[in-house]
Order: sequence, then C-alpha cells, then structure tokens
Amino acid sequence: MQPEQANIMGDVHGGWIMKLVDEAGALAAMRHSQCRVVTVAIDQMSFHEPIRIGDLVMLSAEVTYVGRTSIETRVRVEAENPMSGEKTHTNTAYVVYVALDEPGRPKVVPPLITETDAQRQRQLEGEARQRYRRAQLKKEVEEDQP
Repeated sequence: MQPEQANIMGDVHGGWIMKLVDEAGALAAMRHSQCRVVTVAIDQMSFHEPIRIGDLVMLSAEVTYVGRTSIETRVRVEAENPMSGEKTHTNTAYVVYVALDEPGRPKVVPPLITETDAQRQRQLEGEARQRYRRAQLKKEVEEDQP
C-alpha cells in the first residue's frame, strides 16, 4: 500500500480496502457468471487489524452462494509485512452482485456446483444470508412507505 492510500498515522483508509474487496468479489462473480456484474450489497465489514503503508495486501475471493441472478462472494483480506513475512487477517466480507446481460438487465446465472461438504455448508449459509437480506430489504421498503 502506498502513502496516498493512508492517513497521517500510516494506516490505509478503509475505503481503499472496501474498493479492493469489491473488485476482488466482482472478479469472482464475473468468472462464475461469464458476464458483467454490479454490486447490490456488502454485508458488514469489520476491520480487525490495520493495514499499514508498505504492507502487501492479499485478497482471496470465492463464490459462496448463487441465486437466480445474484452471486454472493466471500472475500478474505490479509496484510503481509514484506520485511518480516508476518501475515495478518484484517477482515472478511460477503458481497452480493447481480449478473447483467448486454442491455443491462438481470441475467440468469449458472448454479454453483458444490463438491465438498465445506462448499455445501457455505452454500447453505449463503442461502440463509440471502433470505435475511431480502427480509431486511422488505422491512426497509415498508418503513419508507408514507
């Protein structure tokens, strides 16, 4: 990370990390859907440890749930001190995207093929998170009604 991405104390701004998380998640979603995607939700993102100027930042993104047109990705962020090699898990976030066709309308995506028990468990957990998101959205819409 570079000085222009940090505050005066040398900690990288959370917004920079959020941008990287969104880009990594989008790439995983695009690889799965083989089309462009747009971000529709980012679940809570808590920063457990700071990322400092000079740290290498590694993001790993995987598709954890697929709906009809939506794709959830889990993005794990680690910082590494290149001098000591010390790695720190800084945060993990779940990001939801909607696949789009050429005119920009939601597009049906292929199902997620789960091969291991861990993948099946992540798919079930993702389905539960999606139900929760939909319920929250419905609640927000109802509260916004006059």
